[in-house]
Amino acid sequence: MPSFKILVLPGDHIGAEVIREAVKVLRAVEAHPSVAKQSIKFDLDFDLLGGQSIDVHGIPLTPQVIEKAKNSVAVLFGAVGGPKWGMTGALRPETSVLDLRKALNCWANIRPCKIPSPGVAKCSPLKESLVSGTDFIVLRENLGGVYFGEKKEELDYAHDVWGYHRWEIERISRMAAYLSRKHGGPKGPSKITSVDKANVLAVCRLWREAVTTIHDREFPDIPLHHQLSDSLALIMVKNPRSLNGIVMCDNIFGDLFSDEAAAVAGSLGFSPSACLSGIPGEPLSTGMYEPSHGSAPDLPPNKANPIATIQSAAMMLRYSCDLDFLANAIDEAVSIALDDKASGGLEVRTGDIGGTASTTEMGDAVVTALLQVLDKAESNAMSESARL
Repeated sequence: MPSFKILVLPGDHIGAEVIREAVKVLRAVEAHPSVAKQSIKFDLDFDLLGGQSIDVHGIPLTPQVIEKAKNSVAVLFGAVGGPKWGMTGALRPETSVLDLRKALNCWANIRPCKIPSPGVAKCSPLKESLVSGTDFIVLRENLGGVYFGEKKEELDYAHDVWGYHRWEIERISRMAAYLSRKHGGPKGPSKITSVDKANVLAVCRLWREAVTTIHDREFPDIPLHHQLSDSLALIMVKNPRSLNGIVMCDNIFGDLFSDEAAAVAGSLGFSPSACLSGIPGEPLSTGMYEPSHGSAPDLPPNKANPIATIQSAAMMLRYSCDLDFLANAIDEAVSIALDDKASGGLEVRTGDIGGTASTTEMGDAVVTALLQVLDKAESNAMSESARL
């Protein structure tokens, strides 16, 4: 297999800490004998973004970083921002992330909502009986809608235009279909829940009609359900398991419901994300992978939860590198590292989820579990080969 060129942008404050642990996991994957013999390599190129870039270059995002990102299979990013760079306008560190997504044309945002281990289901603000088994993905159209519409702001009146072209809705619908098949696996495609407010908004009536039309024409085998946005907000906290599958939203609804989904999981430390510029495997498709949390400048050193960043790296292997078996191994390792000792886990947890482990210790626990998972997989493969 060829090496995978990956641009790594740690960013500011805890961004560097959590990225360090994700890189540690990738290096552990690469070094395992079962992986090394397949010649799988990760060519990691590190650069600056956000405040760190401002300190060195005077701007939060340089043209050189944009060019590197365009020439990489994927971008793995930490977090940016902090009081040191209390600037406004184009010099705000946070603009670097938006500008990079725009430069890469990352129109599809993917945010999984899944309890990473049975032992941490109690971290959710919802009852454990409600959240156990929850496994859905919030898919957000990322470059259209009201956030990118015409704006007018006067002293006593303001408006934002909320519009979509049919082709934008069709594009995100095709991504939903891809994710549905990926998510469902051998059991068949998962349900797609399309979110709108078609009983009130014209743009949402187009959304529903376009989604239905392309679904019936191109992927009629995939279950499709339309859900009004206000009732979805209720369902997500009352019965999140009923949403298992793909929850497809426009830009503003996706913004709202992806954050609600993170709360369901119990911590932003359990909320990885991906921004894709195309359906994986298609030409000119690249991805940007990052935790959903911010840079947490007030957090003491080595206290951040790196799980979301490690899971983002797993998503990168799944969607940008087509290495599902390694992505699954990392997810399993995360589950073992977090799970109760009584259930066979390592029970290592950072402070945000009721533990005392440092960022480094959490990453080390995932690596320890990962080596066990890969060793077991290699042993099973050898046994199966001998049997045949």
